Amino acid sequence: MLLLGLLIILVMVGCSSDNDASSDGNSGSDEEVKLTFWGDWTGDGEEQINHMVEMFNESQDRIEVEYVIQEDLITKFMTGITSGQVPDVMIWDRWRTALYAPKGVLHPINDFMDEDSVSDGDFYNEALKELSYGDKLYGLPLTVDARALFYNKDHFEEAGLEPPTNWDELREVAKKLTIKDGNDLERAGFSLMDLGLFSMWLQQAGGQMMTEDLSATAYNSEDGLEVLNFWNQLIYEDGVYKPGFDKGLEGAQHPFITGKVSMHYTGPWDVQTYNQYSDQLNYGVVPPPAGPDGDKGAVMGGYGLAITEASEKKEAAWEFIKWWLADPEIALEWGKTSLNLPGNKVALEDPFFQDDPFWKPFVDTLEFATIRPQHPGYPVAEVDALIPNLEKFVLKEQSAEETLEKAQEAGDRMLEENEAE
Repeated sequence: MLLLGLLIILVMVGCSSDNDASSDGNSGSDEEVKLTFWGDWTGDGEEQINHMVEMFNESQDRIEVEYVIQEDLITKFMTGITSGQVPDVMIWDRWRTALYAPKGVLHPINDFMDEDSVSDGDFYNEALKELSYGDKLYGLPLTVDARALFYNKDHFEEAGLEPPTNWDELREVAKKLTIKDGNDLERAGFSLMDLGLFSMWLQQAGGQMMTEDLSATAYNSEDGLEVLNFWNQLIYEDGVYKPGFDKGLEGAQHPFITGKVSMHYTGPWDVQTYNQYSDQLNYGVVPPPAGPDGDKGAVMGGYGLAITEASEKKEAAWEFIKWWLADPEIALEWGKTSLNLPGNKVALEDPFFQDDPFWKPFVDTLEFATIRPQHPGYPVAEVDALIPNLEKFVLKEQSAEETLEKAQEAGDRMLEENEAE
């Protein structure tokens, strides 16, 4: 009887081990693992994602991935944690990491990286920082981006000008490219529509958005005033731009496409858009001009792929992410398919990016681009405290000093209210 009891226990232990391996996507199991992959990329983005998913599914016979679109991705994810309806892998807007990692909803991949000898050096350090909280890494970069200066080549050639490399040149070039009919602006030499780029301008002026210890905002400074004074010169002294001049115009009516704007900042996502209008738009791209003292500045953004803490198939989820993002050849295929800059630095060394006049300036810009401050309250402080005050400034409703003081006061309060628990 004792021997029979031991045999029964051994059989039960064996069954339990098989079940655990299957649920966790262990490579020792022969049972197919099905992964649910959530994202909010639709249209062309959905096709591009599904192309990579199909490639992965066809590359092996153990793991099957299904991409499921969730329009309100973060809300669905957070409510799904309560109900138990969560994905295994997510497309993750990296700046959210500092806000959600402290809540314990993402799974760190440090051990996976070490076990499979995936090198940090294959990725931009800033992108990895944006996917980190404390000493934990919560995903790998899917895309990287930054803003660069787009300029109308025909306008420049007609005026005999070269693309600007610093603020002084930017100002002089913008003045020469601007066309007015009396007080009416017919062509803006430079667009200042996107006030959310203040952080980029502040870097170029030598400043930072937050203190080194992330305890308070830092934009109420001499550097911050230098940015706003430069904006004031462009808009009100030089008249190269008028607030609202290019607001709300998209597609074929975009002022850069129609020739109503000679220069503006935007990201790599617009390369594909503008190339569709090559019959009427001859444009070039250069890195952002440096500030008064030669400081370069750009803000890195982009997406990552992350594993949810609630997933029961974390190892399989990691295999999918590793296949896609850690292999330079696969990452390059992703870049060519999606016309995004892949998060893998080795992939960006390919001639597809290095020899392309539109992509190369972005690759160069990424070398000095930095991420947003990693404080849970920073996005709130920027959107709800800083930008509304900047809007009042460009409309001449308040001075530069008042703008930064009010933004600092409200921003510091929001940082305190959104401290990690």
